[in-house]
Amino acid sequence: MSHGVNERQNWSLASKLAELASDERAWLATAIGTGLLVHFVYLTTHPYPAYGAGLYLQIAEEISAHGYGLPERIPLYTQAGIPFGYPPLMYYVSAVLMDVTGVGPITLSRLLPGFVTVLYLIPFYYLARGVLESTPRAGFATLVLAVTPPALQWHLSAGGVVRAPAFLFALTGAYTGLRLFKTGEWKWIVPSTVLFGMTILTHPVYTVFFGTTYLVMFACFSRTPRGIVHGAIVAGGGILLASPWWLQIVATHGSSIFTAASGTHTGLGGGLGRLLSQFVYPLDPAVPVVFFLGSFAGAAYLLKQRRLFLPLWLVAAAFMLGKVRFQFPAGAMMISILVFEVVVPRVRNLSSKTRYSRSAPLVVVMVITLIVSSVGVSFAASGLNSHHDSTTQPAFMDDDDMVAMEWAQENTASDSEFVVLGDAAEWFPLMTDRAILVGPWGVEWEGHKNYRHHLGLYKRMSRCPGKACLTKKMISNDVNPDYIYVPKGHYTVRGIDEYQKPWMRGHLVDSDRYKLVYENEGAMVYRVQEPMEPVEIPEDGPQPV
Repeated sequence: MSHGVNERQNWSLASKLAELASDERAWLATAIGTGLLVHFVYLTTHPYPAYGAGLYLQIAEEISAHGYGLPERIPLYTQAGIPFGYPPLMYYVSAVLMDVTGVGPITLSRLLPGFVTVLYLIPFYYLARGVLESTPRAGFATLVLAVTPPALQWHLSAGGVVRAPAFLFALTGAYTGLRLFKTGEWKWIVPSTVLFGMTILTHPVYTVFFGTTYLVMFACFSRTPRGIVHGAIVAGGGILLASPWWLQIVATHGSSIFTAASGTHTGLGGGLGRLLSQFVYPLDPAVPVVFFLGSFAGAAYLLKQRRLFLPLWLVAAAFMLGKVRFQFPAGAMMISILVFEVVVPRVRNLSSKTRYSRSAPLVVVMVITLIVSSVGVSFAASGLNSHHDSTTQPAFMDDDDMVAMEWAQENTASDSEFVVLGDAAEWFPLMTDRAILVGPWGVEWEGHKNYRHHLGLYKRMSRCPGKACLTKKMISNDVNPDYIYVPKGHYTVRGIDEYQKPWMRGHLVDSDRYKLVYENEGAMVYRVQEPMEPVEIPEDGPQPV
């Protein structure tokens, strides 16, 4: 009797779990709730945003200051400023949000990226459902994308004020594109065209991702003259919609500004190095390797079955763009396929002779969901460290930097020029209204040579072990600042943890060339007492002071 009751209870529980597993609202709510949890954890662990968006928000302030017209140059980033060639949509949105609400750039760069990172899960769910033709699989794929570290790294962090909306437009465009190429219905032309235009107006790399996605969809779903026409209309229409921006940029700076910038951030396509960077190096155990292994295993499984779209989309996006985050719209779906077509059937077979045969597969999916979600939450909290004192989502500035920058704004002449060591340099012009002489941000619009020069010099100076190295680099590169901003203790250079050598302060303080004018626990500011003229410079190292 009790055995029959237990069986009925187990059957009832399994039926309820199965019903819940096929409920679209439940899956969407779970994915969105997980995304909100990730954002909440990120906010509680990051009083300052991860990475940098100082230049982006400086552009927004310049747009506002120009009466919402496009500026020709953005001042303060390098001595002469940088030419403005960026797609402007999200800079306008940021300017409006700051002007209307009164929020500051730090607050905006903490809140807006996370909001959009949760928002883009909605179109992705419908895209996944269209590809996978299954509510549970689409829901699980959406949850995986919500917690995927490479996606969070670039969309939840400060630069997500631009990148997250670009991803939102591209994913929504992928959904409308899937409908367009699968059905051939003209009603999908207009939204696809508008979304492509908005992506062009937001971020060039995501524009390439959008275009690559449509090429793969054409190849897999609509290799017909009609498919070619539809794709051409979307491409031409999007370019036309964005023309008020790019025509003005060309009129101001010439078309060479776009070709100058095109090769500075890895470029399109690549050889063996690109294959290694996208499909081998990510398997380093210091990163959440399970996401990559799941994607690659899913790709191998689908290739064996001749289901080509998702593997082709993953490889094409990764190889064309050289950014691992673009693997995971396809990768999240392939992880879901692997779970539901490989793991779940095996669990079902193993439990088939037990009274848990119906509930066991669902329990396994829930356990996998919890494990995957915990990785994403830990990543958002900077809890996945590759080495001691390093974080997965490092903030480029902290309270000490903020106080030091406030001092610089209030106690130096408005035309003062700085060399800033470390990643705080990215925020420095926005926070102080003072120029930095060395830094790669925005310099890509002046061409590959100048960009590489600034990037290399910035990294070498920021990692200098002492005064001699720093002075030598400035003299040999004709860099003559009024002040030098030096971090203390741990800081980052291009997101990588560095530690200020203990003798740096003593050497600078004892030098006739540098005068310490401000110091707190995390930063020092030195005034340069004399021009940077060639002198004999001793080697750095721990010397008596």
